[in-house]
Amino acid sequence: MTISLITFACIFGGALVGLFLRTVLPEHHLSDKTMDAVKVGTGLIGTLAALVLGLLISSAISSFDTVNTELKQCGVKIILLDRTLARYGPEVNEIRALLRRTVTTGIQRIWPEGKISLAELTAFEKTPPMERVLDQLRGLTPQNNSQRQLLSHALQIAGEIIQSRWLLLEHTQTALPTPLIPILVFWLIIFFVCFGLISENNPTVIAIMLVCTLSVCGAIFLILEMSHPFYGMIKVSSAPLLKALELLSK
Repeated sequence: MTISLITFACIFGGALVGLFLRTVLPEHHLSDKTMDAVKVGTGLIGTLAALVLGLLISSAISSFDTVNTELKQCGVKIILLDRTLARYGPEVNEIRALLRRTVTTGIQRIWPEGKISLAELTAFEKTPPMERVLDQLRGLTPQNNSQRQLLSHALQIAGEIIQSRWLLLEHTQTALPTPLIPILVFWLIIFFVCFGLISENNPTVIAIMLVCTLSVCGAIFLILEMSHPFYGMIKVSSAPLLKALELLSK
């Protein structure tokens, strides 16, 4: 939100600067040929900015959808692991209880009642609860072929859950290249300066510039928010894991 507000101030300020320059520049700087050159430059910069914005929005949405899909798959695998252990026998009841506690802890840390920070996600990364479940599974001694098959299946599912967990955590640490947003904002400032330079100074034009600036800054806000799907105003839903936890409790 802070970056988006700063971006709004810079871009809309550029538009106002363009309107101001139109009133102070000598008349020969505002000739038709000069304005045609400005329009060509504005079109070029606008096309570059639009392409980059479109690609960044597409990438952010794709990343957000990927995390959401992986979370759903993780919830399904947790349910399958619990069902597999239930068929193994009563000797794995403690492991099933540990699995329920692990899921509960994960939900509370990633989706707390308040806002989550990157530091909290880092702390969750350093806590390997599913590894403990896997270690206890490896310590089991099957008594028959059925239990051996169920244990092999449970170990495979647990390994897949751990892999999904690390993939999800990697997504929280994937950031946009640092120079990308400043360069994009610079292009947009130049574009709006030229926009103001070729426009009449009246309330209608200023209102259009305001709406356009808000739209561009809204796009940048969405890019930054959806690039970090586990914290911020736009987060992935905890519904898949909550559903899994509900089924584990039965």
